[in-house]
Amino acid sequence: MYRVLNDFLDDWKYESESTLKLFGNITDDKKNQKVTPDGRSLGYLAWHITQSLPEIMHRIGFNFEIYKEQVPEPEKFSEVISFYKLYSEQIFNQVKEKWTDEILVEETDMYGETWKMGKVLSMLVIHQAHHRAQMTILMRQAGLQVTGVYGPSREEWAAMGMEPQL
Repeated sequence: MYRVLNDFLDDWKYESESTLKLFGNITDDKKNQKVTPDGRSLGYLAWHITQSLPEIMHRIGFNFEIYKEQVPEPEKFSEVISFYKLYSEQIFNQVKEKWTDEILVEETDMYGETWKMGKVLSMLVIHQAHHRAQMTILMRQAGLQVTGVYGPSREEWAAMGMEPQL
């Protein structure tokens, strides 16, 4: 749980940039990759991450341009990237401009539970990281390059002329 706004802002900047790097390697012809026929597709997971940003934060009073619930996944993956970028920037700016450290310990109703605002921000980051990890598996299956988030990916190790760690 976050107790200092600047900690979240630093993390959010890194996490959203990492998500955009990963999204940048997804192509329209590979976005339908699934592990199983009834599983979630790569494009669906990316859209879920994207739509969850305003959905979660709207519950605690944030306002977003161009947000509607239950919008189907766009045809072009570039649109997913545009929406993600917009929502991510709006979260960063609203937290930076409107919140103080004191707000982080205030409680709110979130999905039938009582959460501190600092926990809402933590869950926003963790939820995104969870689905990003799922996406890397689908990307490998689809033959797409995976970017490192918390360390270099196999491809990034090779680009540095180093043996990938196993």
